[in-house]
Amino acid sequence: MTVTDPETLVGLSESDETELRRRRWARDRELRAPRSPQTLSTADFLTLGNAVCGFLAIYSITTNMLIPHINGSDGSAGGVVRHGAATAVTLLLLGSMCDLFDGLVARKLRSSALGAELDNLADLISFGIAPAYFVAVWGIVSPGGKQGLSAFIALTVLLAVVLRLARFSTVKMRPGVFQGMPCPMGAMTVIAIVLLDPPFLVGLLAIFGVAYLMVSQVEYPKPQGLLATATLAWIVVSIGCLAAWATGLPGGDVLMHVGAVAQIALAAMAPLLVIRRKVGQKVGDVRARRAENRGC
Repeated sequence: MTVTDPETLVGLSESDETELRRRRWARDRELRAPRSPQTLSTADFLTLGNAVCGFLAIYSITTNMLIPHINGSDGSAGGVVRHGAATAVTLLLLGSMCDLFDGLVARKLRSSALGAELDNLADLISFGIAPAYFVAVWGIVSPGGKQGLSAFIALTVLLAVVLRLARFSTVKMRPGVFQGMPCPMGAMTVIAIVLLDPPFLVGLLAIFGVAYLMVSQVEYPKPQGLLATATLAWIVVSIGCLAAWATGLPGGDVLMHVGAVAQIALAAMAPLLVIRRKVGQKVGDVRARRAENRGC
């Protein structure tokens, strides 16, 4: 048998066509099979990039926010503090971008046996430890802040992320949704609250609410297709706003505040929709009972 193009089934007998299909399935199965734990895939390098961004964000918070405060130079280094905060948030946004793409790449290319474990560990660093540390440092450097209370709220954020990641690995959800606020969204919402610098107790209550949403049963859509593209565009715009704020460009403060408020509104959208749906169901039940009573 002579076949000029192995990728076409035109002109093949039934037995040859079956054999060619079998070879294709075997090849595709081999390509999709997880690699050995000793081999890292392309998606794994993106996951490691996420972990690196989380560590560098913690380093930036320490060197540009905490150390100037300890040395008593934070009052004269306002630009350094602002630049450090913007750098930390930008790094976490880049980590979110890596987290977004590693799943997409893993689905398109062959993943490794380490993929899921690496993803959870990297998410713990970037979206658990880093935002919790940011909250704790905010309590230290903020005028009128209470270190013990901020440390407690920071601990709730960290534990919420730990529980959220553990549940994600064990609980199977219907396709297309997450149970509870995704860790990247939770981390960026916590950061947005801190950047707005609200009254201290109000800010801590809002951060505690974000931690609760991460371990709640509220369903959030997965970023796929157009939603993934919109998420990527949002990250790029947010980085631009932070860069304008960090460099002191005219309107930078306004851009930063608008971006932070939009992030909080985006995070609150899903629970608000759930509340609206439940209220609508109760109203419908009440109307149905009234209609039945009138019919009687």
